[in-house]
Parts: sequence; C-alpha cells; structure tokens
Amino acid sequence: MLAINGLFFPMIGTATLITFMFMSFGNIGNVLKQQNYSFVERIGDQFILDGKPFYINGWNSYWLMDHAVDEFDKIKVKEMLLAGSKMGLTVCRTWAFNDGSNYHALQISPGVFDEKSFQALDYVIAEARRNGVRLILSLVNNLHAYGGKAQYVKWAWEEGVGISSSNDSFFFDPSIQTYFKNYIKTVLTRKNTITGIEYRDDPIILAWELINEPRCMSDPSGDTLQEWIKEMSKFIKEIDEKHLVTVGLEGFYDSKNPKSAVNPSDWTGSTGSDFIRNNDIPTIDFASLHVYPDQWLSADNLEDKLEFVKKWLLTHIEDGQKKLKKPVLLTEFGLSRQNKNFDPLHRDMLNKLVYDIIYKSAKRNKAGAGSLIWQFFVKGMESYNDDFGMVPWERKSTFEVIVGQSCRLGRLQGKYSNLKGSFKDLCLHIR
Repeated sequence: MLAINGLFFPMIGTATLITFMFMSFGNIGNVLKQQNYSFVERIGDQFILDGKPFYINGWNSYWLMDHAVDEFDKIKVKEMLLAGSKMGLTVCRTWAFNDGSNYHALQISPGVFDEKSFQALDYVIAEARRNGVRLILSLVNNLHAYGGKAQYVKWAWEEGVGISSSNDSFFFDPSIQTYFKNYIKTVLTRKNTITGIEYRDDPIILAWELINEPRCMSDPSGDTLQEWIKEMSKFIKEIDEKHLVTVGLEGFYDSKNPKSAVNPSDWTGSTGSDFIRNNDIPTIDFASLHVYPDQWLSADNLEDKLEFVKKWLLTHIEDGQKKLKKPVLLTEFGLSRQNKNFDPLHRDMLNKLVYDIIYKSAKRNKAGAGSLIWQFFVKGMESYNDDFGMVPWERKSTFEVIVGQSCRLGRLQGKYSNLKGSFKDLCLHIR
C-alpha cells in the first residue's frame, strides 16, 4: 500500500502516475485556503463567482457536524474536507440540523440548543474555510433521521399546541412554523466561535437548503408545500440577503405537469411537489434534484438505469434553461452496492455519465451547474456508511473519474491557470 498524507492507495498499474497524482495534492489546499472568499451569486441560469461562471464538482458528507462534537472524532471531519479540497472538489453538502433527543442533538427542544453541538457546526464551517470547500447547509429533514419534520410535530403535540398529529402538519401548523423560523434565525445569526463571523456573513457557505427531499403526500395538489416554500425562503432572505437559497427537491414533476412522463413511476407525481412550480419562486435561487435509478426503477438492467439518468438530467437542465432561467444542481446521486450483480465499475459508469452531461452543459453555458455524489466518508467510519457510500480514493478508476471532472471544470473556469506545480500537471494527465 502507498501512504501519502494519511491516505492509502493500492500499488497497481501505472504506479508512477498514481504516485504523482497523490503527491500532487500538497499544493492545491495551500492555494485555496489563502484565498479571500467572495459570495457565490446567481445571474440568470449561472452561478457566478468573482465575475466568472462557477461550476461545481462536489460531494455529500451529511455526518460532519455529528462527528465534530467529540474530540476523538473531529479528525474525520478534518480528513474529509482536506481530502475533498485535494481532489479539486469545491462544494460539500451536509446537515445543519439534529433535532430532539438524538445523540449530539443540536436543537434539544424548540429554541433550546446544545452549545457543544453548535460549536461542532462552527468547527465544520471553519475547517471548510481553511480547505477552500464551500458548504450547502440543509436546515431540516423530511425523513425521520436526525429528528426531521416528525420531531417538530411531536414537540407541538407534546406542548398541546399542535393542530394535527400528521407529520405533514410541519408545513401548515402555525406553531411549528414559529419553531422552525426561530431555528432558522438562530442558525443564520450564529456567530462562529472559531472564525468570529456570523453564518449569514460567511461566504464559505454557498447556500441554505430549506429541507432535504420535501414531500407532502397529504396534499397532492402541491398547494401546501408551495406556500411553505414561499414563506420560509422569504423569511431567510429577510435575515440573509447574501446567500443563495434552494428547496432540496428530488425533482419529481406533479402528475398534472406534462413533464410527469419523465418521472420514474406514477407515485412520484403525487408527492405534493413539482420541480418547476416549487422552483419558480423569486426567493429560490437555484433548482436542486436527486437521482437514484436503482431505488426508483424496477429495472435490473444497468443500461436502462443509465438511460433514465440521462433523460432525467437533460430534462431538468432544459427546464432550468428555458422555464426557470436558474441553475440546476444535482445535489444527490448514487448507485447502491446492494444491487444484483453490483460491480464498482457500474458506479464509475454512472459518475462518468453524470459528469459528461454536466460538463457539456457548462461548456455551452447552459443551466447544468454541477453535481454532488452521495456520499463520501473516510476510513474507520463504516457504521456511517450506507448502500451508496464510498472512500473515493480507495479505487483508482473511481478516483480518476472524480478528479477528472474537477480538472475539466477547472479548465473551463480558468481555475488552475495561475497555479504552478503538481495539481496543474496532474490535470494535464487526466482526460
């Protein structure tokens, strides 16, 4: 095994090139952390940074805040953000929530916060800044994990102010809306104990995500979720005019939308969400979507899954370009290793397909703004893994595909034109 900067790689094949690739990582982190950061803006269907288009190659590590609470786990956060920056990755999406009685909960009860956990989030943001990795911070979960909307409903019910025990009351109960607005305000106005910068003033945060994968099945008309998105995105903008805001959608089209024919199955048209309607709001800056072909489709055939992914992405990018006139960011995608006849090369094929579509869109100045793999972790975190997780540098082919996307998007932006040394040379070797 080859060990460089704490990362281990198999000595296989083109050993000289691989050694060169991993040794080259010594420079880029230093260059990035010395930058004076500007806010990423949105002009039309493009992300703009310092007057130039900004395209994203990044990843998800939802666990960063949770791991930053305990001193002996903090090293994992440092390792992950450092490794991401060394791969040329520019954005990480992670949870800025942990509600209820969960281990390391941030919000223990409505408006009551654990300072140690908040300092852990401070640490995540500070480490991201040190490594030049921008963050998309998600504010609540539609799912039960880490509390989610169900926890807010439980709080309201226990306090005798809830008007319904349905989890969907999160979207319409006035008391719950007050809970969530108080949470938003507390997070956005938090002064980082490490950097001294209020979150709303920190450009290393790329965007606020309202909710991870919102669904309101009790109102398939979509009106309830639409009003909630309007209300909460407006509230964020009243506190923080500097940061971008996105919803956190999976990208499904309402069954009444002609585009619903692209949906992976009939039920996805009745989730109370609609990609076009939900994003066509002035206080929403860019559209997000996810794609999990092996979870959403019944087909076992890899070619059919990849064909769906291609159509899914191209359709949404076209909508971003022609209808929404906003950037489209694929904030989650992956392939499960529990698939029948799974081969890690299948992931490389999916990644390459997604990356090619994003690159072609970026090259033509269209709305495809980038993508974030679900999910990355580092060695010793197997309990946090799921069907989709990976240590990206463990496989040479996977590593090369991911870094290759960083290099070619970097070339489009002129990002590496002023760099001297190994990372620029590395990008010359990757096509």
